Amino acid sequence: REELELFLKGKPLPSRAELAARYKNSSMLLDASGSKILTGKNISAIKKIIPSFKNTSSVTGQTAYKGLVIGPAKIIFNPLKEASKFKKGDILVTGMTRPEFLPLMHKAGAVVTDAGGILSHAAISAREMIKPTIIGTKFATKIFKDGDIIEVDANKGIVKIIKK
Repeated sequence: REELELFLKGKPLPSRAELAARYKNSSMLLDASGSKILTGKNISAIKKIIPSFKNTSSVTGQTAYKGLVIGPAKIIFNPLKEASKFKKGDILVTGMTRPEFLPLMHKAGAVVTDAGGILSHAAISAREMIKPTIIGTKFATKIFKDGDIIEVDANKGIVKIIKK
């Protein structure tokens, strides 16, 4: 954003070489002083602190409503466009829920979200629906794939792959 604002004020855009380096491999560092784009050797330090998902088959989160359910995972980001792939008893895995997720949540065997706290939409809805739910897993939508058979142990706050 800052580069675009400077460009609109007459300053030059980054060079083609810089843009090519960014396209190949880059990361943006944000802190109180602003943002900085890292490329090349500078990015290796960032890669060390980013979690690796390659060998991970489970996530943990906060229980919103207790229960134990095993079923097929369905990764849903847009419930209005993806509702047709969701069947009764499937486990809804999403970034976070909103009111348009309610029809799917009613059909779900359980709900798992990347984000959310105990007062989030998913948590409140889970308690109202008496639906096993784990919130705040951070990475569930990255680890699980559509069709993975997963176990949602909302008694312990653990979701794990049973069968890929």
